[in-house]
Amino acid sequence: MIERIEQTIAQRHLFTSATPAIVMVSGGSDSTALAYLMKDFMERGLVGSVAVLHVNHKIRGEEADSDQRFVHNLAQKLDLPCFECEIDIPLLVEQTGGNEEAVARHERYLAAHEALESLCRHVAVPVSEGRIVTAHTQDDRVENFYMRSITGTGPGGFRSMLYQNGPVVRPLLDVSRSDLRTYLEGFDDAYCDEAGNLWHEDATNAHTDRFRAFVRHEIIPVAQSRNARLLDTLCRSMNLIADEDDFLDSLARTVLENHVEWIDDDGRDYGEAPGACLIDPAFGTEALPLKRRVVLAVLEAFVGKEARIETASIEAVLSAFDDEGKPRSGYVVNIQGDLAVSSNKKEVRIEPMAVFRARRKRSNSE
Repeated sequence: MIERIEQTIAQRHLFTSATPAIVMVSGGSDSTALAYLMKDFMERGLVGSVAVLHVNHKIRGEEADSDQRFVHNLAQKLDLPCFECEIDIPLLVEQTGGNEEAVARHERYLAAHEALESLCRHVAVPVSEGRIVTAHTQDDRVENFYMRSITGTGPGGFRSMLYQNGPVVRPLLDVSRSDLRTYLEGFDDAYCDEAGNLWHEDATNAHTDRFRAFVRHEIIPVAQSRNARLLDTLCRSMNLIADEDDFLDSLARTVLENHVEWIDDDGRDYGEAPGACLIDPAFGTEALPLKRRVVLAVLEAFVGKEARIETASIEAVLSAFDDEGKPRSGYVVNIQGDLAVSSNKKEVRIEPMAVFRARRKRSNSE
């Protein structure tokens, strides 16, 4: 198993001997195993300085506090620095009205980026060279696949998790949760809590009223009864999808560069919200799968990659072009709540609604 993980790290270029790494550890079996593995990799010169991060979401009362103590003691056992963060997620949800899982994820990764900045400053390495390491496994990837199959996704969504997404890397995507638990159970001198637990199991993982737990306990076992090697088989299929998805993304980026003009760019990096963008008429003649990807990238530039881009929004932008691929004159529609799409014979324009209204007001006054 360890050789397989090392192969993933090397083939995917996830980190090097000089890379500082924050390891996100919840106390569950996967992340606990990851802590031991990263300590071993650091000692063998496969990664740079390693530190642990635990985020207590204050959702499960004493159970959450117990998880925090477990991770704190585990980090001490491994002689790794430990960042501990307590965030009252229920209070944030009450204040913002957001989804609990989404708010928790946002705050967790915000804490991870802050911890990475601190670690990189401490070891005098640019933060751009640091990594946030998570313990997602084949199981998580397959669960995502079935969840997206049920709720719907674009073709690229079926690749499920990325091995690397910016500074976040997932070196365990080619091994299973069962592999990691076997590793922990056979680990010499492993840390155990007062009750003799090698890891802490989140009780909510068994609640099948939660979507992921329903997929984990009700759907995947049925699929595995027909194919005992489901995890390996489906993950190989997802990697094939990923290869083709990357290829289409490279084609789409060329289309974007050729047909999309950013307004009020001022040298900003791609991904920062622009004032507006113009899509030229020739875009309408490109292949539909590439056009969808370009529009998705454009909308993500406005609202951020973490935001949910509605399928209706992508189709609304594509509908600014007629059946012959020409922009429709006089077409105007509001998408994503705050973006305006308008077109004339020369171009299709996407901009914040406030910018659209101000531009129209100036035009009318002239």
